[in-house]
Amino acid sequence: MSVVVAKALEKTYVAGDIRVEAIRGVDFSIEPASFVSFLGPSGSGKSTLLNMIGCLDPPTSGSLLVAGQDITGLSRKEAARFRGEHIGFVFQDFNLVPVLTVYENVEYPLQMVQDWPSAKRKARVMELLEAVDMAEQSGKYPNQISGGQKQRVAVARALVTNAKLVLADEPTANLDSETAGRIINLMQKMRDEFATTFVFSTHDPRIVDNVEITFTLTDGKLSQNLVPGGTRHA
Repeated sequence: MSVVVAKALEKTYVAGDIRVEAIRGVDFSIEPASFVSFLGPSGSGKSTLLNMIGCLDPPTSGSLLVAGQDITGLSRKEAARFRGEHIGFVFQDFNLVPVLTVYENVEYPLQMVQDWPSAKRKARVMELLEAVDMAEQSGKYPNQISGGQKQRVAVARALVTNAKLVLADEPTANLDSETAGRIINLMQKMRDEFATTFVFSTHDPRIVDNVEITFTLTDGKLSQNLVPGGTRHA
Protein backbone atom coordinates (compact mmCIF):
# COMPACT_ATOMS: atom_id res chain seq x y z
CA MET A 1 0.00 0.00 0.00
CA SER A 2 1.28 3.46 -0.92
CA VAL A 3 2.32 5.72 1.96
CA VAL A 4 0.89 8.81 0.24
CA VAL A 5 -1.77 8.99 -2.48
CA ALA A 6 -2.97 12.32 -3.89
CA LYS A 7 -5.78 12.67 -6.43
CA ALA A 8 -6.89 15.95 -8.04
CA LEU A 9 -5.25 17.73 -5.10
CA GLU A 10 -5.60 21.50 -5.01
CA LYS A 11 -4.68 24.32 -2.65
CA THR A 12 -5.91 27.88 -3.16
CA TYR A 13 -5.11 30.82 -0.90
CA VAL A 14 -7.50 33.78 -0.85
CA ALA A 15 -6.73 37.16 0.70
CA GLY A 16 -9.30 39.80 -0.15
CA ASP A 17 -9.45 40.03 -3.95
CA ILE A 18 -6.20 38.11 -4.35
CA ARG A 19 -6.49 34.42 -5.24
CA VAL A 20 -3.37 32.24 -5.49
CA GLU A 21 -3.64 28.71 -6.85
CA ALA A 22 -0.62 27.17 -5.13
CA ILE A 23 -1.36 23.56 -6.11
CA ARG A 24 -3.48 22.77 -9.16
CA GLY A 25 -4.93 19.32 -9.79
CA VAL A 26 -1.96 17.23 -8.66
CA ASP A 27 -1.94 13.42 -8.74
CA PHE A 28 0.87 11.28 -7.35
CA SER A 29 1.67 8.34 -5.09
CA ILE A 30 4.66 7.53 -2.89
CA GLU A 31 5.65 3.99 -2.03
CA PRO A 32 6.91 2.63 1.32
CA ALA A 33 10.63 2.86 2.19
CA SER A 34 11.33 5.18 -0.75
CA PHE A 35 13.49 8.27 -1.24
CA VAL A 36 11.47 10.94 -3.07
CA SER A 37 11.95 14.63 -3.82
CA PHE A 38 9.71 17.49 -4.94
CA LEU A 39 11.84 19.77 -7.10
CA GLY A 40 11.03 23.23 -8.41
CA PRO A 41 11.81 26.94 -8.11
CA SER A 42 10.63 29.09 -5.22
CA GLY A 43 6.87 29.51 -5.40
CA SER A 44 6.31 26.33 -7.37
CA GLY A 45 4.36 24.67 -4.55
CA LYS A 46 6.93 22.33 -2.97
CA SER A 47 6.52 23.50 0.61
CA THR A 48 2.74 23.73 0.20
CA LEU A 49 2.63 20.08 -0.82
CA LEU A 50 4.78 19.04 2.14
CA ASN A 51 2.56 21.06 4.49
CA MET A 52 -0.53 19.29 3.18
CA ILE A 53 1.05 15.84 3.43
CA GLY A 54 2.17 16.71 6.96
CA CYS A 55 -1.35 17.74 8.08
CA LEU A 56 -0.17 21.31 8.64
CA ASP A 57 -2.36 22.86 5.93
CA PRO A 58 -5.62 21.29 4.65
CA PRO A 59 -6.22 20.94 0.89
CA THR A 60 -8.85 23.10 -0.78
CA SER A 61 -10.12 20.13 -2.77
CA GLY A 62 -9.18 16.64 -3.93
CA SER A 63 -8.21 13.65 -1.84
CA LEU A 64 -5.04 12.96 0.13
CA LEU A 65 -4.37 9.64 1.83
CA VAL A 66 -1.43 9.28 4.21
CA ALA A 67 -0.66 5.91 5.82
CA GLY A 68 -3.98 4.65 4.48
CA GLN A 69 -6.09 7.40 6.04
CA ASP A 70 -7.90 10.24 4.28
CA ILE A 71 -6.53 13.29 6.08
CA THR A 72 -8.49 15.96 4.20
CA GLY A 73 -11.28 16.22 6.78
CA LEU A 74 -9.31 16.01 10.01
CA SER A 75 -9.89 18.61 12.71
CA ARG A 76 -6.87 20.48 14.12
CA LYS A 77 -6.78 18.16 17.12
CA GLU A 78 -7.08 15.05 14.96
CA ALA A 79 -4.41 16.35 12.57
CA ALA A 80 -2.01 17.02 15.46
CA ARG A 81 -2.50 13.51 16.82
CA PHE A 82 -2.07 11.99 13.35
CA ARG A 83 1.18 13.93 12.82
CA GLY A 84 2.51 12.77 16.16
CA GLU A 85 1.78 9.14 15.43
CA HIS A 86 2.72 8.84 11.76
CA ILE A 87 4.93 11.69 10.50
CA GLY A 88 8.38 13.02 11.34
CA PHE A 89 9.81 16.38 10.23
CA VAL A 90 13.34 17.58 9.41
CA PHE A 91 13.84 21.30 8.73
CA GLN A 92 16.66 23.35 7.22
CA ASP A 93 16.98 25.35 10.47
CA PHE A 94 17.02 22.15 12.60
CA ASN A 95 14.25 23.46 14.92
CA LEU A 96 15.86 22.07 18.05
CA VAL A 97 14.67 23.48 21.38
CA PRO A 98 17.69 25.47 22.68
CA VAL A 99 16.97 24.92 26.39
CA LEU A 100 16.76 21.14 25.99
CA THR A 101 19.70 18.77 25.72
CA VAL A 102 20.27 16.53 22.72
CA TYR A 103 18.64 13.68 24.64
CA GLU A 104 15.67 15.82 25.69
CA ASN A 105 15.12 17.12 22.15
CA VAL A 106 14.82 13.58 20.82
CA GLU A 107 12.67 12.49 23.77
CA TYR A 108 10.27 15.44 23.43
CA PRO A 109 7.90 13.92 20.80
CA LEU A 110 7.46 10.82 22.97
CA GLN A 111 6.40 12.97 25.89
CA MET A 112 4.06 15.05 23.80
CA VAL A 113 2.23 12.46 21.71
CA GLN A 114 2.88 9.03 23.21
CA ASP A 115 2.40 8.07 26.83
CA TRP A 116 5.48 5.91 27.17
CA PRO A 117 6.96 5.05 30.59
CA SER A 118 10.35 6.56 31.35
CA ALA A 119 12.37 3.36 30.87
CA LYS A 120 10.81 2.68 27.46
CA ARG A 121 11.40 6.29 26.37
CA LYS A 122 15.04 6.13 27.41
CA ALA A 123 15.62 2.89 25.51
CA ARG A 124 14.06 4.30 22.34
CA VAL A 125 15.87 7.65 22.53
CA MET A 126 19.25 6.00 23.07
CA GLU A 127 18.57 3.56 20.21
CA LEU A 128 18.08 6.50 17.84
CA LEU A 129 21.01 8.50 19.20
CA GLU A 130 23.24 5.47 18.72
CA ALA A 131 21.92 5.05 15.18
CA VAL A 132 22.86 8.64 14.25
CA ASP A 133 26.16 8.49 16.15
CA MET A 134 25.14 11.13 18.71
CA ALA A 135 24.87 9.06 21.90
CA GLU A 136 28.09 10.55 23.32
CA GLN A 137 26.68 14.06 22.80
CA SER A 138 23.35 13.32 24.54
CA GLY A 139 23.97 15.70 27.45
CA LYS A 140 24.99 18.69 25.32
CA TYR A 141 22.78 21.59 24.29
CA PRO A 142 22.19 22.64 20.66
CA ASN A 143 24.59 25.60 20.95
CA GLN A 144 27.37 23.17 21.89
CA ILE A 145 27.21 21.03 18.73
CA SER A 146 27.84 21.64 15.02
CA GLY A 147 25.24 22.15 12.30
CA GLY A 148 25.74 18.64 10.99
CA GLN A 149 25.32 17.22 14.49
CA LYS A 150 22.14 19.27 14.97
CA GLN A 151 20.70 17.76 11.80
CA ARG A 152 21.62 14.28 13.03
CA VAL A 153 19.65 15.01 16.19
CA ALA A 154 16.76 16.27 14.06
CA VAL A 155 16.75 13.01 12.08
CA ALA A 156 16.71 11.01 15.33
CA ARG A 157 13.84 13.13 16.64
CA ALA A 158 11.89 12.60 13.41
CA LEU A 159 12.17 8.82 13.76
CA VAL A 160 11.77 8.39 17.51
CA THR A 161 7.98 7.83 17.38
CA ASN A 162 8.43 5.04 14.80
CA ALA A 163 7.20 7.37 12.05
CA LYS A 164 7.20 5.62 8.68
CA LEU A 165 7.08 8.93 6.79
CA VAL A 166 9.61 11.75 7.24
CA LEU A 167 9.13 15.10 5.50
CA ALA A 168 12.38 16.99 4.99
CA ASP A 169 12.15 20.64 3.90
CA GLU A 170 15.52 21.75 2.50
CA PRO A 171 17.39 19.67 5.13
CA THR A 172 20.84 20.41 3.67
CA ALA A 173 20.38 24.13 2.93
CA ASN A 174 22.45 25.31 5.91
CA LEU A 175 25.18 22.68 5.66
CA ASP A 176 28.49 22.64 3.81
CA SER A 177 28.92 20.14 0.97
CA GLU A 178 30.77 17.49 2.96
CA THR A 179 28.35 17.62 5.90
CA ALA A 180 25.34 17.60 3.56
CA GLY A 181 26.66 14.43 1.94
CA ARG A 182 26.98 12.78 5.34
CA ILE A 183 23.41 13.74 6.28
CA ILE A 184 22.08 12.34 2.99
CA ASN A 185 23.96 9.10 3.63
CA LEU A 186 22.59 9.01 7.16
CA MET A 187 19.01 9.38 5.96
CA GLN A 188 19.57 6.61 3.41
CA LYS A 189 20.87 4.42 6.22
CA MET A 190 17.80 5.25 8.33
CA ARG A 191 15.55 4.41 5.38
CA ASP A 192 17.21 1.02 4.99
CA GLU A 193 17.28 0.27 8.72
CA PHE A 194 13.78 1.42 9.69
CA ALA A 195 11.93 1.11 6.32
CA THR A 196 11.12 4.83 6.50
CA THR A 197 9.96 6.86 3.53
CA PHE A 198 11.77 10.18 3.14
CA VAL A 199 10.09 12.94 1.13
CA PHE A 200 12.19 16.03 0.37
CA SER A 201 11.37 19.54 -0.74
CA THR A 202 14.66 20.79 -2.13
CA HIS A 203 16.74 22.79 -4.58
CA ASP A 204 19.84 20.76 -3.69
CA PRO A 205 21.23 18.65 -6.57
CA ARG A 206 23.05 16.50 -4.00
CA ILE A 207 19.68 15.24 -2.77
CA VAL A 208 18.16 14.97 -6.25
CA ASP A 209 21.10 12.82 -7.35
CA ASN A 210 20.40 10.37 -4.53
CA VAL A 211 16.60 9.99 -4.65
CA GLU A 212 14.76 7.29 -6.56
CA ILE A 213 11.93 9.47 -7.88
CA THR A 214 11.71 13.21 -8.47
CA PHE A 215 8.40 15.00 -8.90
CA THR A 216 8.99 18.31 -10.66
CA LEU A 217 6.60 21.17 -9.88
CA THR A 218 6.00 24.24 -12.05
CA ASP A 219 3.44 26.85 -10.99
CA GLY A 220 1.63 24.37 -8.79
CA LYS A 221 1.42 21.64 -11.43
CA LEU A 222 3.25 18.34 -11.50
CA SER A 223 5.10 18.59 -14.78
CA GLN A 224 7.04 15.34 -14.80
CA ASN A 225 8.00 12.31 -12.79
CA LEU A 226 11.57 11.08 -13.24
CA VAL A 227 12.13 7.46 -12.33
CA PRO A 228 15.39 5.47 -12.30
CA GLY A 229 16.75 4.94 -15.76
CA GLY A 230 15.62 8.33 -17.05
CA THR A 231 12.06 7.38 -18.01
CA ARG A 232 9.72 10.34 -17.82
CA HIS A 233 6.00 10.38 -17.28
CA ALA A 234 3.98 13.52 -17.90
